[in-house]
Amino acid sequence: MHLGNYLGILDHSEKQITKAFEQVARHHHDEPDIEQMCQKLSAWSREHRGKLVPYLQRYAEKRSSEPSRLKQQLFAPPRSGGLGLIRDLHDLWLLTQEAQLCWTVIHQAALALRDEDLKATCEFCSSRTTRQTDWLLSRIKQAAPQALIVD
Repeated sequence: MHLGNYLGILDHSEKQITKAFEQVARHHHDEPDIEQMCQKLSAWSREHRGKLVPYLQRYAEKRSSEPSRLKQQLFAPPRSGGLGLIRDLHDLWLLTQEAQLCWTVIHQAALALRDEDLKATCEFCSSRTTRQTDWLLSRIKQAAPQALIVD
């Protein structure tokens, strides 16, 4: 069974999302709502990791470090200004998509295993990850015109 591997990938993804939201909050604290929302969304991913612990123990296997490599590729040195904000939010959106896909894959395994607790955890955390990606997309849309058209 490879469920433990995917749980490990998801755990690493949520860890990277937590760190990335915190990084964006620090680098763009002067933007309206960025610091507060990024801290809140970071806390959600931290909570998701906590909810994964029993399943990581139950379905333990070798864990993958793929998501940490993804974050290293996405987040360059600190970016500033409007374009920097869009690029950072874009990178965060990509990281949350990685987690969303993992939640979907694990949810399917939970259904096949008839693991009701894991299924409920996937549904709860997946819905919050969807809210993270929705906020990121809406904030990107809000910032894009100013950042891309005005120098």
